[in-house]
Amino acid sequence: MVSLSLGIVSCKNESKPEDTKEAAEDQNEAKFDDTSKDSLADDSEYLVAAAEVDLKEIELGKLAQTKSTNADVKALGKMMVDQHTKSSADTKTLAQSKNISLPMALTEKGQEAYNDLNKKSGNDFDKEYADMMVDGHKKTIEKMEKAAKDAKDPQIKQWAANMIPTLQAHLQHSEQVKAKVDAIK
Repeated sequence: MVSLSLGIVSCKNESKPEDTKEAAEDQNEAKFDDTSKDSLADDSEYLVAAAEVDLKEIELGKLAQTKSTNADVKALGKMMVDQHTKSSADTKTLAQSKNISLPMALTEKGQEAYNDLNKKSGNDFDKEYADMMVDGHKKTIEKMEKAAKDAKDPQIKQWAANMIPTLQAHLQHSEQVKAKVDAIK
C-alpha cells in the first residue's frame, strides 16, 4: 500500500514540470547554502528576477509585433525584444561568472501573462500591452534600485545600477505609448 501511494505521488509530480524560476532558485540555494558565499544566495535572486523579466518582455514584445495593428505598440514591442535580448545576454554573462543558475524559459507567471494578453485583440490588446509594460517596468526599477543598494557582491551591485537608466527609458517610452493608446476610443 505504501508503494502504491508513492507511485501516485510520483505520477502527480511528473505531470507538472517545475517552474523555471523555482528550478533556478532551488539550484542557487543548493549551491550557495553550503559555502561561505551566503550573500550570493541572496544576490542571485536579483539576477533570477531580471532573467525572468527579460524572458517575459521578449515574448510579450514578439506578440505585440505580430498581433498589434498600432505602429507605436509594434515599435515598443520591437524595442523590448531588442533591449531585453541584450539585457538577457549581460545578465547571463554575469550569472555564469558567479555560478548562478537562471531560468532558461518563460516562467509560469510569464506564460500566464502571455496567454492573457494573447486572448485580447485590437485596442484592448494595445491597452493591455502598454499597461503591462508600464507596470512591469515600475516593479523592475524598484527591484534594481534595491539590488544597487543592497547587493553584497560589488559586480551585482554595479550591474543593477547600470540597468536602472535603461529601465527608466523603457518606462518613459511605455508611458508615452500608453497615453497614445489610451486616447484612442
